[in-house]
Amino acid sequence: MANNDISRRQFLGAASLVATGIALVPGEIFGVPAYIKNLGKPNSLFNGVQVGAITYSWRSMPGGAEDILKYCIDCNISAIELMGPTGESFAGAPEAPPRPNLAPGPDGKRPEMTAEQKAAQTEYAAKLAEWRAKVSMDKFVQLRKMYNAAGVSIYAFKPSALGTNNTDAEVDYAFRAAKALGANQANVELPNDAAETKRLGDIAAKNKVYVGYHGHTQQTPTWWDVALGQSKYNAMNFDMGHYVAAGFDPIAQIDAKHDHIVSMHVKDRKNKQNGGANVPWGQGDTPIVAALELMRAKKYKFPATIELEYEIPAGSDAVKETAKCVEFARKALGA
Repeated sequence: MANNDISRRQFLGAASLVATGIALVPGEIFGVPAYIKNLGKPNSLFNGVQVGAITYSWRSMPGGAEDILKYCIDCNISAIELMGPTGESFAGAPEAPPRPNLAPGPDGKRPEMTAEQKAAQTEYAAKLAEWRAKVSMDKFVQLRKMYNAAGVSIYAFKPSALGTNNTDAEVDYAFRAAKALGANQANVELPNDAAETKRLGDIAAKNKVYVGYHGHTQQTPTWWDVALGQSKYNAMNFDMGHYVAAGFDPIAQIDAKHDHIVSMHVKDRKNKQNGGANVPWGQGDTPIVAALELMRAKKYKFPATIELEYEIPAGSDAVKETAKCVEFARKALGA
């Protein structure tokens, strides 16, 4: 009878939580959830460290604004770096032509685009540039409000508007759109040209929005230094997984450059000596736990952005794998 009474009380307590919109996490001790959602809203702020995700992580799935928001809720992500096509499509951008298949052939070489494909891409780029120069920010504000109402903030925007071939009007648009979305940064791969990083930094400063420069295995401890010296709005979108695969220690870099980091991509890769492969979290050489612990201890405020790049196992999908990364980070931060 005593055991039956306890089970009945547990059931009634859990039912009352569900009735008020608070969910228990399956697999945890009954009545002691890993986290409690606030009326169904996600929360990936763990002991002062904002864990986020770049929406590129869900590239294998539909990428509409409503789809992306559902993925955030499903894997408990409350802050994101938004890829450009999702935001621009929501705002009414011209539809892109079919993407040519430029995958390497059996000989390892990429095929050339046909003349028709090149013409279509050129025409689209011109239409998109014109749209970007004229578009109202109202739809970007609407998107921000929709996400915020569901408990998700947008801290970074990554459109294809910050390249060397983009006009000043397009670059200006990227920062204005980022601001309308609630982001403090628009991100791009670091150009090799110092004149280009100065151009981006100057337009970023005008908008008071950072440009976060991202890199892959070309990253080194001093790789960003020229850009950082040109403008206080030139900043780092540091990728610690790629940095490890390049052969360097990300903990030393985070400690040295934290004042310049506006966001940090987190993935697990083998180091250079071990081949550099992307692997599930906890199976590589990237010191993810140590980095998160450092952020917690030093109270660094830049977000740790999950970027899912390892191969998705059979029977899973990108959202389920992102949720595993969120849980890994939560446990590492003692939340």
